[in-house]
Amino acid sequence: MPELFLDFQGKKVVVTGASSGIGRTVAVELGRNGAQLVLIGRNQVRLEETASQIADPRTHVLCFDLAAHAEILPKIKSLSDKTGRIYGLCHCAGIVETRPLSSCKIEGINAMMDINVSAGIELARAVCRRDIMEETGGAILFVSSIYSHVGMPGQIGYSATKGAISAAARAMAMELAPRRIRVNTISPGLIRTPMIEESFSKLSEEQVRKIEGSFPLGIGRLEDVAKAASFLLAPQSRWITGIDLMVDGGYTAQ
Repeated sequence: MPELFLDFQGKKVVVTGASSGIGRTVAVELGRNGAQLVLIGRNQVRLEETASQIADPRTHVLCFDLAAHAEILPKIKSLSDKTGRIYGLCHCAGIVETRPLSSCKIEGINAMMDINVSAGIELARAVCRRDIMEETGGAILFVSSIYSHVGMPGQIGYSATKGAISAAARAMAMELAPRRIRVNTISPGLIRTPMIEESFSKLSEEQVRKIEGSFPLGIGRLEDVAKAASFLLAPQSRWITGIDLMVDGGYTAQ
C-alpha cells in the first residue's frame, strides 16, 4: 500500500474553534488523515457533534472560553499529562466585528484581539512547552485572513488583529526553527458558509454576482481551507515555515 502524503498517524493536534465552520472542517479533515484531535470551543453540544463526525475514540473535547487566557496552559498541560505529548496546533477560533471607523471602539477591538491574537499566542506558548510538545518538533498554524493584506471598509479592527497574528507567526517561526517547530498562517478569502449564504439572501442577484466575480476562481468552500491547513500541518511538509498561504481563489493576485 502506498504511503499517504498527509499522514498524521500517532500525532495529536489541538484545533480551536472546532464547534463550527473552518475549525470543524479542519478537525474532520485532520481526522481523515489519522490525527488524534483535541477539540476546543465554547459550545459543548456542537463540539460533541464535531467529535461524532470524526468518529475516533481518541478524540478529546475541551469546552472553555479562550478569552480566559489563564485557563489555557493548565488545561493543555493537564491533557498532555493524561494523554501524551502534542504535535500540533491549529488556531481557527476567531471573532469579527464589522464597523466603520466612526463606531470602531476600543472595547470591540480588544475583544477581537483577545481571541484572534492573544489567545493564539498563549496557546502556542502552552503547546510548545518542552514538557508538552513532541521532542522531535511539531507544527503551528494560525488562521489569518486576506484582510491582513488588502483593505476592506468596516474591517479596521479585524484587519489589525489578523495582521498582528501573521506578523507574530513569522517571528515565532524564526524563534522555534532550532527546535524543528514550524509556524505558518493561512489566509482564506470569502468562504461559502451558512452565515455568508444568509448575508447573500439580503442582497440583489446583481450584488451577489459582483461579489462572486471579484474572485477569479469563485467563492471558496470550507473544504478548500481545511485541505490547505492539513497540508501545512502535516509532518511531510517539514521544510515549510514562516509562510502565509493565500487560499482565496486568486483574489489577492489581481
